[in-house]
This record gives sequence, structure tokens and C-alpha cells, in this order.
Amino acid sequence: MKKIVTLVLFSISFGMFSQIADIPENISPLLIGEKIPNISLRDVDGNEIKTNKIISKKTVLVFYRGGWCPYCNSQLADMQEIENQIIDLGYQVIAISPDAPSFLKQTEDKKELKYQLFSDSEGVFAQALGIAFKKEKSKLDKYSEGKNPGFLPVPTVYVINENKEIEFLYINPNYSKRLEGNVLLAVLKTL
Repeated sequence: MKKIVTLVLFSISFGMFSQIADIPENISPLLIGEKIPNISLRDVDGNEIKTNKIISKKTVLVFYRGGWCPYCNSQLADMQEIENQIIDLGYQVIAISPDAPSFLKQTEDKKELKYQLFSDSEGVFAQALGIAFKKEKSKLDKYSEGKNPGFLPVPTVYVINENKEIEFLYINPNYSKRLEGNVLLAVLKTL
């Protein structure tokens, strides 16, 4: 009986964290002080890797909509310009999108990115973070290679400490508004 109750409670709690909001304004993201969940992602070569391994030290985690998004591409380029300064402050940069690994590779090559990109094409991590919202699948099917269940992430920047706890977050349901690099650097210098 105790095992059944535990299983039911686990199922209910997982269900609460795996919701996809109907619109970007209704998301419920993980907040400062909460821990990043351990979820499987894929690297640019398609290899599965857990977030506990990816986020093994202080991290600037950028969640973007996809390599097809011009606002995302600008943000990724901005992160590349300040990556060395971020590293000097003791952080790594990791970027995650719903794009399949093959499309991540295209984005990485096109933008000459040096930091790592990861795929969350099925949206498990975005849902666990509470930043996923429903979106028609038309364009998403192509870039996720048919794995996207009909979601996009609200573009988000998390700063995560070595204990995998969120120390800072920037999120805006208006996908055209992004955290500027100089603001991020100012935040990192104060943490």
C-alpha cells in the first residue's frame, strides 16, 4: 500500500511539473532558489546526456526557441561575444532549444558558436522548467524532426550555481525581448 501511495504522489507531482501552458503569459517557471531537474537532452551529435552532467559547474543556461528564430540567433551571437568574460567569472554557457541535433549543428556552424548546444526536441526539460507553451506544430515538426509535441519554450536565461540551484532568471513572454549581454555580465559580477 505504501508503494502505491508513493507512486500516486510521484505521478501527481510529475504531472504538475510537466504541463504545457496555453499561452506564454501563463507559464509557471522554476524560480530563484529552486533546483534544476535531472533530465536527458541530446548533444549536436545526437548523444543522450543528463542535465546533471551538463550543468556540472556554475552555468549560464540559455533556453531559446530555435535556430530559425532571428531573435534567438541575435541572442546566441551576443552570448558568443561575451562568452570569454562569462568564463572569466567562473561560468560556462549552455544553450538549449527544441531543435533536433542536426539543426543544432547547423546553428552552431552558422554562428561559429564555441559554447555547447543541446536538444530538448520532445520538450521534457522545458516542461520540467515550467517554460513550455502550446504552439502549432507546422514549423516545429521540421526542426525537431517530428518529435515536438506542439510546444515552444519562452526564451529564458537561468544562472545556476554549483549546487544546481537557480540564482537568477530572466524570462519574458514577449519573445522579441531578450536579456542583453552587458546586463547579464553585471548580474554575474554581483552573484
